[in-house]
Amino acid sequence: MSDAVIVCTGLTKIYGRGEQAVPVLQGIDFELRAGERVAIVGSSGSGKSTLLHVLGGLDSPTAGTVRVKGQDWATLDETAKGLLRNKTLGFVYQFHHLLPEFSALENVAMPLLIRREARATAYQQATEALQAVGLGHRLTHKPGELSGGERQRTAIARALVTRPSAVLMDEPTGNLDENTAASIQQLLLQLNEQSGVSFLIVTHDTRFAAKMQRVLTLHEGRLSGNG
Repeated sequence: MSDAVIVCTGLTKIYGRGEQAVPVLQGIDFELRAGERVAIVGSSGSGKSTLLHVLGGLDSPTAGTVRVKGQDWATLDETAKGLLRNKTLGFVYQFHHLLPEFSALENVAMPLLIRREARATAYQQATEALQAVGLGHRLTHKPGELSGGERQRTAIARALVTRPSAVLMDEPTGNLDENTAASIQQLLLQLNEQSGVSFLIVTHDTRFAAKMQRVLTLHEGRLSGNG
């Protein structure tokens, strides 16, 4: 489809060889379309994080293809992969992975500075991204001065600041208390609707998953579900 952001075909990932071989992903076909939000659920160890890493070009499949905006990861060298990730994808993890010595503003601006945007431009866009997640008043605070929810909001702002086509999220609220998690989940739904960015979210939270447009289950290496 022309509006597909990510397309994988026959995606297979096997760890080890011979008798030690462990198949994690087995012939997965999947599309993430522009603007949609999709949840992937499954038991611990089912390969959900592996799937995200392969889709995001952070790991290579054993077989099959992954295309992001029409570009096949397998045809790109590491520099080209980095450029495609920076331009097209955002990532949010269970743990925020913010740089502790930098302020929220500096952390969020980092992807833009890496692509050599002018510092003034990067800081302006980072400010807007932090304002969008409700942290316009915390620009100069370092991660250690922020609450858990504020750190995760900062990580979300960092993922969105490059105006990506899709954001891949691995348990984005899994490390938060129930009330904070609910607040972050509501924020993500609003951002998806307002920005038109596609969200692919791995989560154990079935209530959160139910708020997605599609819910897919990864079981024994295969995806199944509504779409």
